[in-house]
Amino acid sequence: MYRIVYLFARLMSMLPFGVLYVLSDFVCLILYRVVGYRLKVVRRNLKRSFPEKSEAELRVIERRFYHWFCDYFVETLKLLDMSADEMKRHLEWHGVEDVEQCFDRGQHVAIFLGHYCNWEWMSACGLYLERHREAVAGLIYHPLRQKNMDRLMLAVRAHFGGTCIDKHLILRYLVRYKRENRMTIFGYIADQSPKWENIHLWLDFMHQDTPVFTGAERIARKMDNATFYCDLQRVRRGHYVARFVKMEEHPAQLGSSPSVGSRSVTCGHMTGGSGSGRMRLRRLRNRIFECKFFSIFNP
Repeated sequence: MYRIVYLFARLMSMLPFGVLYVLSDFVCLILYRVVGYRLKVVRRNLKRSFPEKSEAELRVIERRFYHWFCDYFVETLKLLDMSADEMKRHLEWHGVEDVEQCFDRGQHVAIFLGHYCNWEWMSACGLYLERHREAVAGLIYHPLRQKNMDRLMLAVRAHFGGTCIDKHLILRYLVRYKRENRMTIFGYIADQSPKWENIHLWLDFMHQDTPVFTGAERIARKMDNATFYCDLQRVRRGHYVARFVKMEEHPAQLGSSPSVGSRSVTCGHMTGGSGSGRMRLRRLRNRIFECKFFSIFNP
């Protein structure tokens, strides 16, 4: 069964971008106008997040979201057929030198990003390293329940040499790479809702009381990885600009984290450490979390 799934995806990826976007528009019409895929959820979230906007403004954002959503899928499939040169024409990356300077000092790197623009294309970040091409570049992922789709997504993300590590095993691998003296740059996408038993922090985000993943922060602290935010912007269909923005060079030196399970903790009531350390910690937590709903603004 997997061979059939992969063959179909591979054939789709061979289509030029223009044809893929025509297909995307057609799928968008079906999902949005005919099926109404999760339309009630989208409208409820938009109304809660933007109470100041009119119904007409919310509908514009809604339509743009569905167009982006379908573009995301065809662009992800396209990864299977893209060459390194083609990827660099479609994805421009800035701030790579700052990452390589961390490698020069022997320091590993953690990248925080969200489900924004096309995050799957971030698996190609190893292509942009000039002086440390041997570095392990990859991402932490949650295995999909559907095994064939899980294998397909692993193949997509590994096309440009990306290393995919199960989120439950990442700390073990980071320790191993450090012992082997292999520089690493791993992306953490932590803007989804954690399970109840894993909630350690709540934030008031876009007018909603929202639980936040803190595992990526704890790993970065434990390993003292230089922490960057990946600022990704969509210029137009199929063209993106990414920028590494340094948030903290030595997160292990920041103040302590809030108490586990404390619902009353917000980004304005963190304990421990100096004032500047707390501010850096707040920025580290919030920069990644800002992406949670903003993918709806993609043109």
